[in-house]
Amino acid sequence: MNTLLTMLSTAVLLPPLTAEESAAAAAKLGELSGLRVYPGSLAASGGAVFFLGRTEERKLLGILSKEGHGGATAFVGEERAFRENGEKYQLKVSPLDHVNAAALRRALPYTGPVPLGLQKSVGFGDRLGLATPGHVRAVRGTGLAPIFAQQSIREMARTGRTPEQVLDDATWGVFQEGWRQGFGADADHLKTTSDIDRCAPVGFTMFTIDPGDHVDNDANADATGILKGKMDDLPWADLESSPEMTRAAYLGKTFDLGDGFSISFSDEDLLRAAAKYGKAVAHTVNLYQHLAGRMGDRPFELEISVDETETPTSVHEHFFVASELKRLGVRWASLAPRYVGRFEKGVDYIGDLAWFERDFVWHVAVARHLGPYKLGIHSGSDKFSIYPIVARHAGNLVHLKTAGTSYLEALRVIASIDSALFRQVLAFSLERYEQDKASYHVSADLSKVPAPDQLADPELAGVLDRFDGRQLLHVTFGSVLTAKGSDGRYLFRDRLVSALAGDEESYYAALEAHLGRHVGFFIG
Repeated sequence: MNTLLTMLSTAVLLPPLTAEESAAAAAKLGELSGLRVYPGSLAASGGAVFFLGRTEERKLLGILSKEGHGGATAFVGEERAFRENGEKYQLKVSPLDHVNAAALRRALPYTGPVPLGLQKSVGFGDRLGLATPGHVRAVRGTGLAPIFAQQSIREMARTGRTPEQVLDDATWGVFQEGWRQGFGADADHLKTTSDIDRCAPVGFTMFTIDPGDHVDNDANADATGILKGKMDDLPWADLESSPEMTRAAYLGKTFDLGDGFSISFSDEDLLRAAAKYGKAVAHTVNLYQHLAGRMGDRPFELEISVDETETPTSVHEHFFVASELKRLGVRWASLAPRYVGRFEKGVDYIGDLAWFERDFVWHVAVARHLGPYKLGIHSGSDKFSIYPIVARHAGNLVHLKTAGTSYLEALRVIASIDSALFRQVLAFSLERYEQDKASYHVSADLSKVPAPDQLADPELAGVLDRFDGRQLLHVTFGSVLTAKGSDGRYLFRDRLVSALAGDEESYYAALEAHLGRHVGFFIG
């Protein structure tokens, strides 16, 4: 109790306890609350001790304070008073809901997101809302700045999650693990002002604008005459320019990018860049201005993503997009071009590595010259063959974005602890793949994925080591997580969550190992 008394006497955030102190305090709090307390969660601020504990069925927030102290008034839960050594105390036990998550972010600011700036960073998607403790363990001690709350509007729709749930789940995971080094929250692949309106009030600190629907992929191969017509038809009022002004800005000049790199535009280079990306630039500016208006004085950072388009972004196109956005007052922390080769979901890079490297160094040169800003590596999960190239040339100017691989690791754990459930998910995914793959760049051949009844239990996890099996299970996540039976109950979601929660350490260990392999390439 002596440690707890010390914690209760502090008005400001107390530094983390030693492992021995945490264990002793957690044991006492467990005795008082009846919960199994996570020692890493213990924190003291404002005369109250905060901790996370669990019963067999669920996790709960605990708040200990002296009687009459107002440290827990912002939280909703059940409160009881008790005496200890003649002193009066109160203990509130609260559910992990949105009201209490928001109150925790106010009481313990480290449980809320912050902008990360130009720190080398990695984003962790979490489709089940359970992965953050494993993500913390994967990044701890690496020096990389993490984004623990990251989900696209498309994924939110497919999983049935809200922006509030995405941020809250990250908050509880950060709290559980005692992560105090800061993290970001990325509202990913926003395409419209309504997308922004859903996410801006919630507390996200990073917003990824995706103007891909406004990229003219045909301009990659159009004849010169067609390109001229497309350039003339751009929304020049929104771009605050004209064809003549644009030609004067780019033609007949050599732009020195430093380190021996320079770039100049031919008339065709400019026509193609403007025709292909001009409308995307205008759309990005409009969304950025809308976002800035919604955020007001709250700090935020921007990522621009054109990675989910059909044709690669050339160095001239990258230079044009960044130059125009800069001219129009947009400020961003990272930009994700469409790189050469194929960045398919859940599998390694497909393409010529030497070609990728020759192209990538030019993108780095543009990012250093016109920023500096980070280069986003989207669909970045499991691209192990390119990580050394990216780390070698980009240095700190890199943001690696992962998402579905954490869901795949969840299924790997399920294969080992509930083989029947894994078989059902695999069978259902085989039925859904052809429809679900429509919005993804994937090339899985279902004939190469064994049927569930062809596999013995020890062979089930091996599906996740196959190219075609990984993509199958990766892109069908939304259908799996939202499928309901005739009784209106989820077919798989609740069973997956329950199984993983019941063996959470196995899931965290799998995430730490797999994602630790990812970030290991970028340490130093």
